[in-house]
Amino acid sequence: EICDHLLAAEQKTYYNTLLALRGFCLLHAHNHQEALQDFQKVIEHDSPHPNSCIKALCGRGLIRISGGTPYLTALDYITACQLKLDEAIFTVKSYVPWNQRGLLLKVLQEEGQKMLQKKRYPGGSSARGQKKKQGCDLSLSFCPPRDAPGVYQLASLLVELDTSDETSRILRADALYQMGSVEEAHKVLSQALSESPQSSPILARLALLQLKKGFMYDGNQLLKKVIRIGDTSCLLPIMDIFKDEDRKLMQTHCHCRAVTILKDKREDADIKEAIAYLSFAIIASGGYATDCLLIRARCYGRLGQKKTAIFDFNAVLKEDSRNVQALSGRGFIYLALKQQKEAVQDLISALKLEAGAVIPAILSLKHEARRLITQWLFQHGRTTLMELVATKDFSKEELRDLLVIAKALIKICKDSQYHIFYTDVLIANGKYEDAVTHLREAFGHSLADDFAGARLAVLQLKRRNVPVAARWFSILARRDEGELGFLLNFADAKQLQHLSQVAAQEGNMLMKDHHYEKALGYYTLAILTGKDNPRYLRRRAACLTHLKKYDKALEDMEKVIQKHGHNSLKTRVEDHCSRGRLLLAVAEEEAAVRQYIEALQLDESLALCSIMNGPGSETVTKTFHKVAQHNFDMQRYEEAWKITDYGLKIDQSTELKKLKTRLKREASSCSIH
Repeated sequence: EICDHLLAAEQKTYYNTLLALRGFCLLHAHNHQEALQDFQKVIEHDSPHPNSCIKALCGRGLIRISGGTPYLTALDYITACQLKLDEAIFTVKSYVPWNQRGLLLKVLQEEGQKMLQKKRYPGGSSARGQKKKQGCDLSLSFCPPRDAPGVYQLASLLVELDTSDETSRILRADALYQMGSVEEAHKVLSQALSESPQSSPILARLALLQLKKGFMYDGNQLLKKVIRIGDTSCLLPIMDIFKDEDRKLMQTHCHCRAVTILKDKREDADIKEAIAYLSFAIIASGGYATDCLLIRARCYGRLGQKKTAIFDFNAVLKEDSRNVQALSGRGFIYLALKQQKEAVQDLISALKLEAGAVIPAILSLKHEARRLITQWLFQHGRTTLMELVATKDFSKEELRDLLVIAKALIKICKDSQYHIFYTDVLIANGKYEDAVTHLREAFGHSLADDFAGARLAVLQLKRRNVPVAARWFSILARRDEGELGFLLNFADAKQLQHLSQVAAQEGNMLMKDHHYEKALGYYTLAILTGKDNPRYLRRRAACLTHLKKYDKALEDMEKVIQKHGHNSLKTRVEDHCSRGRLLLAVAEEEAAVRQYIEALQLDESLALCSIMNGPGSETVTKTFHKVAQHNFDMQRYEEAWKITDYGLKIDQSTELKKLKTRLKREASSCSIH
């Protein structure tokens, strides 16, 4: 009311002062709208009064906090401080209540930091783009946010308001640094450190200033203190404040220190210290320093922090997906984690880019790790090749990848399987002469290895030397049918047909000469190339019978019988009888009887003729009697009657006749046929 009365007087003495005072009265009464009008009148007055302007700016700044525009609050207080710092300090202490002063302090600190860190309006501001008004607000209230002198004035105000506040002191030191007053900044920080000797933000800033001044030892000692405290993240806000050349200086120093530590010491504590230095270097670089990230990732790997190591490798690959060291390093971490798919994928990518760097890295691994990764690479390559060959899809890109894997494997390990795999890839690529040359170099001219010889067979087949190819294939057929089946995918339909004919002829000749083991290989080759031709299956079953491999012979005859369709009656009868003989050989008497009954049902005379040729009617009749007797004992009279009846067709055995009489007696009360 007093202010209103004085302002209403005709004589306008102390008009601006009274407006500013009334504005604060209205502000304290929570009448922000009218308070703001009074402050604006003072600021925009044609003949501004400096002290009144300062009060109005401070008052408007408070209103702007509640209005959600802290940036504009900071601008008002910077302007007030630049007009007259002492008056700004007096105004805040006199006119801003204690319960609002803490919030004001925090807001001004945060906005001052943002200005120095260039995080506020990096391009232009709508506020700065407005038309300039008259009065004390002309140029200062819209000063650039990167104006370090203004932030320094603001920080000086904050320090006066609370001399023990560390954040305000740091803000003043940062502003001095940006103004180029390195010595002054150093003094401010040193004084703050004397009161807070364990403050990481102060130690880190002092370290950088010492490095800038060329005092490397002192700077390094301060960094060590930060490391011991364990707060490396304190560097993050600092790096937004310091100049590029000083950040580069910090990065280079920390990187060199880490490399020196890792070169001389290998204990876990040393590795952890190196990681801290590398973290400083990475932060100083802005978050991306390839060499530091790679070294730190390896350090984490040594300490067993594998997931963290992967994070660093990912950071490198995000910027450069073709970084060989990052790909191979991450692959080794996945290897340690037993993540086969990921490890193989990364190492193949690295090998494709620079095999000359990756192979020595694999060779440097411990034996167990090296053995495991070579197995994984081989499994992947082999599986991929088998799929390509089986589908005849010789995609050039995938074959190139396989060639890279195969070349790497034969350099990492001398095992024959890797040389054979390399040969297979060469054949798939159509490099037949290279494949022959490699086979000779790896296995010699004699090719004692059957698997290597089979590869030579593929190449001989390409040269139309079918008999030689058949000989090598027949050897492999006796050892590994699956492997032979894989290799035969390299041949076309015409080659397979020719190979089948030659193999069958050679098998027949060997059977005549009683070389059953060798004949077996040729018949297997004929079957694989002839799509399970029943004729070849019968011949192999006969060969297996001579070798007393009855179970396998039975498998062949089962396939033959399943393919019965257009065969002659005689052939079908003989097949059932042959299977019956094999079942007798393995003591499967009931199954054997069923086969003979099948044959008798097809044609009795042909079946009897086949039985006479082996094993003979007496042996078969005894088997029929034994099985029929078992069914009789189990009271399965119908089945016993049927078996007895068919047995008597083979031979009028006395035992079978007696059993039939007993069956008639047992059936006196019921009909069994």
